Amino acid sequence: MTTFATSDTTAIDIPDEPDFARMRRAVSVRLRAAMREQGVDALILLGNGSVVYATGASWPLLDAGLSHVERPVAIVLADDQYPHLFMPAREGAPLETDLPDDHLHGPLFLEFDEGVQHFGKVVAELIGPGATVAVDELTGAMRRAAGRLFPGGAPLDAAPVVGAAKLVKTPDQISAVRRACRITEQAMADVQKALVPGVRQIDLSAQFVRRAFELGATANMLEAIWQVMPATKAEGTWTTHGDLALPLLTTERELATGDVLWTDVSITYGGYCSDFGRTWVVGQEPTARQHDQFHQWRDILGAVLAVTKAGATSGDLARAAIKAAGGRKPWLPHFYIGHGIGTNAAEMPMIGTDLGEAFDDNFVFPAGMLLVLEPVIWEDGTGGYRSEEIVVITEGGWIPLTDYPYEPYL
Repeated sequence: MTTFATSDTTAIDIPDEPDFARMRRAVSVRLRAAMREQGVDALILLGNGSVVYATGASWPLLDAGLSHVERPVAIVLADDQYPHLFMPAREGAPLETDLPDDHLHGPLFLEFDEGVQHFGKVVAELIGPGATVAVDELTGAMRRAAGRLFPGGAPLDAAPVVGAAKLVKTPDQISAVRRACRITEQAMADVQKALVPGVRQIDLSAQFVRRAFELGATANMLEAIWQVMPATKAEGTWTTHGDLALPLLTTERELATGDVLWTDVSITYGGYCSDFGRTWVVGQEPTARQHDQFHQWRDILGAVLAVTKAGATSGDLARAAIKAAGGRKPWLPHFYIGHGIGTNAAEMPMIGTDLGEAFDDNFVFPAGMLLVLEPVIWEDGTGGYRSEEIVVITEGGWIPLTDYPYEPYL
């Protein structure tokens, strides 16, 4: 076990490596408890992050597989400790699960009417009449057959059930996220060494993905971002909200001396995500103004962390950030200053959304929640500064999961 000091000397024990079997047992208990609390008898899960959480079965497409015809599907019953997993028979797909044979099934094809017709028979066999069913996603074919699939009435939304269960992480889940972060940081260290004028954005992506998988990544969660930030908003990509555009797609663009890069990458380890962000400058040291922006970012991060602990609210963090930024919101208007992380790179809570201060004040942090903080500093003429840090919420404060330097700013 590894012990980390928090902001107020509290400590927490996290396994050096996650015990996935123990994690699955703990998740089963937590998920079925959330179902009972919300009166749900059965969950039908199509979202990859939810399926990974409920079953422990990782799928290499992950986020890119959301609209793919072959993807895992799970059915969870409140009175059964084991979920039913329907797994595509794709060669090389990782399957880390201890499910009984009668709970492990072949693929479902829920984008097609024929596949949904077969699925109706599956649902009738597993879920008794009169059961309360919740679903996280519905394909077009499922919507067309909703009356036959759910004769007892429209299903509930599974998001409140799964979200409540996912909010607090077990030590093994924290260990898995930390391992994903370590893989990401090691890979990014090699990428940063290759950051020279003339290198293409796609070359950085290729090097990162190759190195991450060499280090043990399970899946590439999102398309890597190496975004060259404009010197002024007027020079940037047009947006409906009149602010900076982020993210933009990676291209074959060759990087030039002085380019300011906002980086953002995510991989998974055993189905659990990293989220890495830093600001780099190509081929030269940051200017004095750019250094000043970095120190403003550090001040805002410090102000937010000073109020971060169990019992704090999303509103507490947002107000601390705004005060440290001189009364303005230090995040992009279509983004947020912080969010959760787990089997998805961005989970609840989303801090600083356009849902308003009352919404943020209603979300109270529990101990064991993971939080990604990503303030943004911007002023015309600099390219701005943005980085991300991941912390674990404790009773008295927080502990860090990320550990990557701020070069070239420090």
